[in-house]
Amino acid sequence: MSYCLNPICPNPENVAFSQRCAACGSQLLLRDRYRVMKLLGQGGFGATFLAHDQILPGEPSCVIKQLRPSGTSPQVLQMARELFEREAKTLGTIGNHPQIPRLLDFFEEKEQFYLVQEYISGSTLQQEVKLNGTYSEAGIKQFLSETLPLLQYIHENKVIHRDIKPANLIRRSQDSRMVLIDFGAVKNQVSQVINQSAHTALTAYAIGTPGFAPPEQMAMRPVYASDIYALGVTCIYLLTGKTPKDLEYNPTTGEVMWEHLVHASDHLIGVLRKMLEVSVRSRYQTAKDVLKALEIEPYLESLAQGLLVKSDKEPTINRPEVSAVFNSHPSVGATGLGVAQVAAAIRARRAKDAAAKSSLPNSNSNGHASPPQQSKVIRRLDSQTLMKAYLKGRRDFALHNLNLLNLQGADLSETNFHSAQLQNTNLQGANLHNSDFGKASLTRANLKDANLSRAYFHQADLEGADLRGADLSHAYLSNANLRGANLCGANLTGAKITDEQLALAKTNWMTIRPNGKRGLL
Repeated sequence: MSYCLNPICPNPENVAFSQRCAACGSQLLLRDRYRVMKLLGQGGFGATFLAHDQILPGEPSCVIKQLRPSGTSPQVLQMARELFEREAKTLGTIGNHPQIPRLLDFFEEKEQFYLVQEYISGSTLQQEVKLNGTYSEAGIKQFLSETLPLLQYIHENKVIHRDIKPANLIRRSQDSRMVLIDFGAVKNQVSQVINQSAHTALTAYAIGTPGFAPPEQMAMRPVYASDIYALGVTCIYLLTGKTPKDLEYNPTTGEVMWEHLVHASDHLIGVLRKMLEVSVRSRYQTAKDVLKALEIEPYLESLAQGLLVKSDKEPTINRPEVSAVFNSHPSVGATGLGVAQVAAAIRARRAKDAAAKSSLPNSNSNGHASPPQQSKVIRRLDSQTLMKAYLKGRRDFALHNLNLLNLQGADLSETNFHSAQLQNTNLQGANLHNSDFGKASLTRANLKDANLSRAYFHQADLEGADLRGADLSHAYLSNANLRGANLCGANLTGAKITDEQLALAKTNWMTIRPNGKRGLL
């Protein structure tokens, strides 16, 4: 089917491959390349469509947003246009993250504004709960471990999403990762204060979703912690299957009354309670704060369920830190050591191990320890097995041991290598566009002439890596270790990287700086 984009078309549905709409005569091929297939949704400021890009090989799917305000006053139209342009600018800035749809195009045609995005195939969390039921506590922790680093990334780029909810979170079919969509209500924290008339229009249309948006956002004063509140409400939905309108509120405090509906540990309830504080001052201020709170007692659940149950047999303990605690207390069985004591012992053990590691000779010259090696690698793959899996559609190789593999010239674009081991791996000339190397170890890897455009290297270890002539345009290299990395002739146009990082790497007059100019850095 071909769908007409004329907002006033009486019958927009047409037969496939039609050139013009049978009802209104409008041309159906947008910009001579995008054929719209169906309407996906319609909101206050625009409509969203599924389309195919007929210029690219394979005619890949994409999402097209059309500016379509519900009001016609000049104030509403101006605000709609500003929001639309803001969404395009934001996606262009932060869209190199593997959990955010990429911006593909943005243009005006026949006095209509269009935004073209990467199509994310999968189910929203709203659809997932309706189909499979509510989440367990373990599921919530996994969900937060996926979404909080993403939220941290958005906030580090000075962006407040303002509309986090189950319908805007998609579990991508390709790799089962969470993707945050719909940045239409996004607010740039450093933007200028809008005038009063525009303020009124925005209040009517773009404050987010009632129930998920906290009080300060409803009052047009969103802060970063507003997204944390919305994420907390999303967790309550995942645990209960109830939307905010189905939950009772305390008429005195305005707090959502949800705790009696969930079955979870006191620890998780405490974290969610603080995420949902009505007072901004009492709420977690950053996504990092929430992650830190969740990691305070990482073994409490398993300890409470398994270690305090009296049994004739000693429990089988798989976690090395827990085993170490009991090994250091040989006279105390599983029933004799309380949860609090075990947790305290775990913390002491971890602190001791961290202190021991910091004294090892692999510390950097500036006194900081080199990035630790990953300790939870799933299994090792050889080059042939990896490439076969990729050709069959697999894109997730996180936490895998891929050291010393020969993948020269391989096409591995849009692949998840998060926390993987790639030390001394040969990736010369490989296509790694838009791949995720967050926290991966790439020490002494051969990435010469590789396509690493829009790749994600947050906290990756690239010490001694050969990146000569590599395309790192718009790559995200924040907090990556570049000590001794060879960036001679590399293209860093638009890359997220600091001067301090570049000072540790090797560059020359052929290196293209983030501002697009060549020269020594």
